[in-house]
Amino acid sequence: MSGVELGIGMFFVMLGLLAIRVPIAVAMLTCGAVGYLMVAGWTPLIGYLKNAAFSKYASYDLSVIPLFLAMGFFAGKAGVSQALFRAAGVFLGHRKGGLAMASIGACAGFGAICGSSLATAATMCQVALPEMRRAGYHDRLSTGVLAAGGTLGILIPPSIVLAVYGILTEQNIGTLFIAAIIPGLIATFGYMLAIAFYVRLHPDHGPAAERIPWNERWQALVDIWPVLVIFVVVIGGIYGGIFTPTEAAAVGAVATALLGVTRGMLDWDGVKDSLLGTAETTAMIFLILLGADLFNSFLAFTRLPSIAAEWIAGTGIAPLTVIVAILILYFILGCLMDSLSMILLTIPVFFPTIMALDFGMPPDAVAIWFGIIVLMTVEVGLITPPVGLNVYVINGMAKTVPMAETFRGVLPFLASDIVRIALLTAFPGISLWLVYLLD
Repeated sequence: MSGVELGIGMFFVMLGLLAIRVPIAVAMLTCGAVGYLMVAGWTPLIGYLKNAAFSKYASYDLSVIPLFLAMGFFAGKAGVSQALFRAAGVFLGHRKGGLAMASIGACAGFGAICGSSLATAATMCQVALPEMRRAGYHDRLSTGVLAAGGTLGILIPPSIVLAVYGILTEQNIGTLFIAAIIPGLIATFGYMLAIAFYVRLHPDHGPAAERIPWNERWQALVDIWPVLVIFVVVIGGIYGGIFTPTEAAAVGAVATALLGVTRGMLDWDGVKDSLLGTAETTAMIFLILLGADLFNSFLAFTRLPSIAAEWIAGTGIAPLTVIVAILILYFILGCLMDSLSMILLTIPVFFPTIMALDFGMPPDAVAIWFGIIVLMTVEVGLITPPVGLNVYVINGMAKTVPMAETFRGVLPFLASDIVRIALLTAFPGISLWLVYLLD
């Protein structure tokens, strides 16, 4: 069996393990170790494992992950979600589907200081679901909008997934964050537009609430100004060269913690819970990182990534066709694994292939554009069956709502996702315009 055949075979073995619910880190570690053993033998495998964990985790760049996670956990405890939902609700609640639109807006705002989709979905569900039920919203719309809105947690920078992409591809994380702002805003307004179409077809699913006086609207805006300041300081500080991404994440984490303390929402128990949650999530991500590193080291031995890149470049296939094929594969993989796992597993294979093609743009621009459309595509897996992690999170909190009902509720948002991804793929300038403007 050739190295390429072995690499492809182990890839499908890993997908089989995922299909029977083996944890992604375990599947990657197992397939990577077995493949490495078959290609190189015991001695090289043991030599690699001896130093793999230390050499991987000693990287300074990885410290950005727990710091951004801590920022999100502190934000959840600081009452930010309630302030954001109220601010969006007072301006949109009097429209049909207005509270659902307010939930999307609040998810986008919370994602701007969180970076985690699951945390955004879970936090906003606690705040918005009771309000929508109180206003007479149908369970299909209320749970569907929260599952879809949670994906904005990784679309609106800072994004954990985008930071990992930057580390893997050696791209500037701050530039990636800037490039994601406009696509993230397009996603937000696209979801609101999907709600508008939905309530036009089902007007009784999203009744309008009472119009709020302007004095209360202004007060709601005043309550969320710290969130805007934190976002501007973190993202602006990175791009302006004031902070490195890691330093910006540390500043953001401290700022959100202080916000919670000054508002009286974050006590010592809340700090401990936030730090424990950060540690648990970081441990999960880092174990996946180790598994992906071992599996990708095995693939490097097989030369599968480089051979695939050379073959595709030599076939003369249109570069855009290659992009579309990769995005379709991401849709399929989204049915089996979460977004971070997809990035860690596939980018070492796909990125060299993309960089070997001619898109008529500088290599750095291609890397940024590809990262944004991949980010937009992998988030779709968070709301598609059978995995649909965001759907499981929402249904775990809304136990009386059937899972099938929530999946029906996310269909309008999936349609919006497909339109947005097609738009960003066809017109790279949408992702790159702000980067060039600020350059």
